[in-house]
Amino acid sequence: MESSPLELPSDTVQRIAAELRCHPTDEQVALRLDEEDTLRHFRECFYIPKMQDLPPIDLSLVNKEENSIYFLGNSLGLQPKMVKTFLEEELDKWAKMGAYGHDVGKRPWIVGDESIVGLMKDIVGAKEKEIALMNALTVNLHLLLYAIESQLQLHGLNVERSMRMIKPREGEEILRMEDILEVIEKEGDSIAVILFSGLHFYTGQLFDMPAITKAGQAKGCFVGFDLAHAVGNVELHLHDWGVDFACWCSYKYLNAGAGGLAGAFVHEKHAHTIKPTLVGWFGHELSTRFKMDNKLQLIPGVSGFRISNPPILLVCSLHASLEIFRQATIKALRKKSILLTGYLEYMIKLYFNKDIGGTKKPIVNIITPSNIEDRGCQLTLTFSIPKKNIFEELEKRGVVCDKREPNGIRVAPVPLYNSFHDVYKFINLLASVLDSVETKK
Repeated sequence: MESSPLELPSDTVQRIAAELRCHPTDEQVALRLDEEDTLRHFRECFYIPKMQDLPPIDLSLVNKEENSIYFLGNSLGLQPKMVKTFLEEELDKWAKMGAYGHDVGKRPWIVGDESIVGLMKDIVGAKEKEIALMNALTVNLHLLLYAIESQLQLHGLNVERSMRMIKPREGEEILRMEDILEVIEKEGDSIAVILFSGLHFYTGQLFDMPAITKAGQAKGCFVGFDLAHAVGNVELHLHDWGVDFACWCSYKYLNAGAGGLAGAFVHEKHAHTIKPTLVGWFGHELSTRFKMDNKLQLIPGVSGFRISNPPILLVCSLHASLEIFRQATIKALRKKSILLTGYLEYMIKLYFNKDIGGTKKPIVNIITPSNIEDRGCQLTLTFSIPKKNIFEELEKRGVVCDKREPNGIRVAPVPLYNSFHDVYKFINLLASVLDSVETKK
């Protein structure tokens, strides 16, 4: 889906170590990578939680004034500093002019969502008219009629017979592409809708969306993607790939805050053929919306799926983040992300082998694909000892990540605000944690 860099991350790390005449695990390597990072100044655009403000922190183990190591952008992105400014602009407008705020300012409330939708174009690779910013992710899934299980029940269909799930092979974590395509080839004639995640929440696997789209459409299926973990993380080209529909949230890599304004995509080829079943007044053309004559003049395409007026305070927080993406560009962020996550992978493999210095160490296994084209920021780690103890000890030391059942800890170095030195510090803390957990056994 994406062009590979000329130099693999492991080669870059080894080259810099050779130039500095040090070991690849040396702190100097991380510092040099940060020096050469042309996107490093975007870190200053975000509030990074301090050690002392984190609830699980053990102040005896950390410098309370230091920044935490925040590797949880896959769950909730950090707050852009401009959010407060943008919110205050709208609160001030509301205080001073009340209802007149619907029509004036840089974010007139009546078209607040439309005023920033253009900033999403390059992030998802779509035309502006193919994108709507509205609701929350699952609400949009329902509106586009593919929140699978409950929609099947709503239409009186048997879930077991009507929903086909694909699982990895026995003993494997990752879905094989050939298995996905085989199911589509064998059963496609009986499938109405194919819904895949663009990037798997647990394993961090990035799916080949253009190949799945092509295979599904060849069988007459509508093909859509839940992009919750892909948007703002990897390059997307929804229009060019011919994807039929997609939805995403904005509180993960898009940094719009908890419950942030979500997005939806419907390809322009369906603009006049696919219409919403549940119609709301904001799906009506603006020019005649307020005639209130009960005659629907539906906006073609995805904008016709809008239900209500946009929540302007949620628009503000998303706007603040999208302005940063506009400056950084998703292409440049993806390039840094490949190196940043590759550096993390390299360090884990170098540090946590089965045998180090003749001593058995707890094994750290990466279940996320090693191929850089098959993953985004996130690496999911499993361990040879219980993850609960490891996770709690990391939290005490100011590492913000998360655990997911059955046995994974997810870490996601985000290129907008994470540094290579963050990775270096994380690796050393993880080594310390594994030693302390082993000692307590």
